[in-house]
Amino acid sequence: MPPGFHRLIAAQFSSALADNALLIVAIAILAERQLPGWWAPLLKFSFTIFYVLLAPFIGPLADAVPKARLMAWMNGLKVLGVAAMLASLHPVLAFAIVGLGAAAYAPAKYGLLTEMVPPSRLVAANGWVEVSVVCAALLGTVLGGVLVSSGWRSTLPMLALQGLFGSGSPSMAGSLLALLCVYGVAAWLNLGIPDSGARYPHSSIHPVALARDFVRANRTLWRDAEGGLSLAVTTLFWGVGATLQFAVLRWAADVLALPLDQAAYLQAAVAVGVVAGAGAAGHGIPLAQARRVLPVGVVLGGLMAAVAFCGSLGLALPLLMTAGAVAGILVVPMNALLQYRGYQLLSAGRSVAVQGFNENLSVLGMLATYAALLALDLAIVPLMVGFGATIALLMALLIWRERQRAQMAASGLRP
Repeated sequence: MPPGFHRLIAAQFSSALADNALLIVAIAILAERQLPGWWAPLLKFSFTIFYVLLAPFIGPLADAVPKARLMAWMNGLKVLGVAAMLASLHPVLAFAIVGLGAAAYAPAKYGLLTEMVPPSRLVAANGWVEVSVVCAALLGTVLGGVLVSSGWRSTLPMLALQGLFGSGSPSMAGSLLALLCVYGVAAWLNLGIPDSGARYPHSSIHPVALARDFVRANRTLWRDAEGGLSLAVTTLFWGVGATLQFAVLRWAADVLALPLDQAAYLQAAVAVGVVAGAGAAGHGIPLAQARRVLPVGVVLGGLMAAVAFCGSLGLALPLLMTAGAVAGILVVPMNALLQYRGYQLLSAGRSVAVQGFNENLSVLGMLATYAALLALDLAIVPLMVGFGATIALLMALLIWRERQRAQMAASGLRP
């Protein structure tokens, strides 16, 4: 891998680690305030909304400045969000500030990846990135579980910090301060990443012109055979995946009667599986064969539906790990194919901004649906079965459409 690649991975890991731990801490703060359960998915909603609203602008921004420097700035914005939560701002609003930083961080990160790594190594590089993301999710949920546990908060240093900040601060002031340090490490790592040297023509900074350019870029990527297919898969995957992150927490509480800190550890089983699947895909699936992984998406949907009926932890853990492995095998090649086609058709920053817009629009829609169903008191088991069936059905439709397109191309007809 090129110089600076592993520092990029370390910076990504540190930033994502803090993001995932902060989500668990924010959920615990909501619970302490005795807010209804449907507030929890709104945390992710507020985090994600800037990915959609700012999509026309963050791509050109990522292409206009050195990407490593922009990533460091955005970590600074995440620090501001944690500080706002420490100052007792509503967790949903404070988490939105963190999401604003993450929205601009994403196209810079993936854009820098495509600038640094040749196409022949792009699947392997994505394997590294996905493993770092999932390891951060794994350790982040574990770290979040530790930070919200009564044992951690009753330690002498945490009691001293709570006394220092006074009764007006959140009960997890020490936990929030620990996460501030992690974000600081991520910013320091970003500043040490070398400049890739890639430069792009200056584009108009007028909002209307940027919006029109984004609409054209979005249309271009969707209409491309490989770009549209991979974008459809990743859009579906991340929308359902973000929703299931909360569904698994709720399922663990309702079905297995686990407290939040232990339910957060249960998510680690999925993350371990994704690490294994992403690593296998990164080393064993070349870019030219990325479309061959589509059938595993149907398997993934079936596994998530099966988890809902598990009544014991011993049965749920291997199923969750298997589902994670299948998810890693699916998403890594599709993500690499999408980045490759986006870089060819558009530019590194613009293609990732289009990808983020579609994926996070899916996240917003599915989280809003999930929150509404919780507000209507729908039981978690049929809800999880429904999401699993949705994955299986939509992936089957994508496979059918791809086969139809291939048959038309083979017969000389225009798809």
